[in-house]
Amino acid sequence: MTTYAALLRGINVGGSRKLPMADLRTLLTGLGHTGVRTHLQSGQAVFTSGHGDEESLAAELSRAIEERFGFPVDVIVRDHAYLKAVAEACPFPAADLQPKQLHVTYFSVPVSPDRFADIDPAAHLPEEFRLGDRCLYLYAPEGLGRSRLAEVLSRSPRTKGLIATSRNWNTVLKLVELTAPGA
Repeated sequence: MTTYAALLRGINVGGSRKLPMADLRTLLTGLGHTGVRTHLQSGQAVFTSGHGDEESLAAELSRAIEERFGFPVDVIVRDHAYLKAVAEACPFPAADLQPKQLHVTYFSVPVSPDRFADIDPAAHLPEEFRLGDRCLYLYAPEGLGRSRLAEVLSRSPRTKGLIATSRNWNTVLKLVELTAPGA
């Protein structure tokens, strides 16, 4: 049995694509998963499963959400080891920053630096980004809502052909905690 976090993209924001967390927990339980919990209203669920891998579990949940709620939702599923490694590999001094200043964008597949080669890092200072293992770390001193770099990073074709969903540093750490053995 492995404990996973499911990261749902773009639900319960701006009054559309409503997906109540109680319904998400029921849906995951109905798919045969155990230890189902949700975190916040913005699309994080933790569950334990003895079948499938990250990609098949994400596809299964995405299909089930569309069938049940009538709209598509992109889903990324990651296990504790991956989530912990992402937190530990943060290239920015997370302990010295406010959680609103640091974000991780999780990608569905590995991303090459070529996707971001046209971005002039100096033009966006003091904001910075670094690529990691299927993720991108973003330091935005004024927060994500005011970040010009975040807007540039999210533009297609940089995200074309992949699922990308961002979480603030508090949520990154909470998902590591919630997926930990014995949590």
